[in-house]
Amino acid sequence: MTILHIDSSISGEDSVSRRLTRAIVGQLAKGEVVYRDLAAQPLSHLTERGQDPGLLDQFIAADTVVIGAPMYNFSIPTQLKAWLDRLAVAGKSFRYTESGPEGLLGDKRVIVALASGGVYEEGSLFEHQKSYLKAFFNFIGIEPEFVSAFGIGMAPTEALERADAEILALAA
Repeated sequence: MTILHIDSSISGEDSVSRRLTRAIVGQLAKGEVVYRDLAAQPLSHLTERGQDPGLLDQFIAADTVVIGAPMYNFSIPTQLKAWLDRLAVAGKSFRYTESGPEGLLGDKRVIVALASGGVYEEGSLFEHQKSYLKAFFNFIGIEPEFVSAFGIGMAPTEALERADAEILALAA
């Protein structure tokens, strides 16, 4: 089994999402782990010539993808968005049909570790993190799983305990 481990937090060792992704990979690791740190080695923003087919190939080759997605200003880091932009490739990860778009990568397990200082419920005016990631992965045919450490700025111990319990449940 190959695990693609993606981190995007700019907070280094203080990052909650990095702590969560390490724990998830530790629970699942039974083979090769390919690691990419989007903060340490950021991608340029997408341009007409900005496609890198190697990034999509790396994603497709992985059996499981673990992504750290902290919330910055109600959404995901731009580093993570730049990486996601390289995954949405017509004819490879999705296609348009008469009945609308169809995702082509449905056989992939994607686990996203969410972290935020506050608590923003789905459907809230301020929540564009989980909803965006769910929509993006659904678009390419994947139903992502989420581990959430919400409220780190308010009750960090409780937020981490809830996330740790969710991580243990993933491996079951």
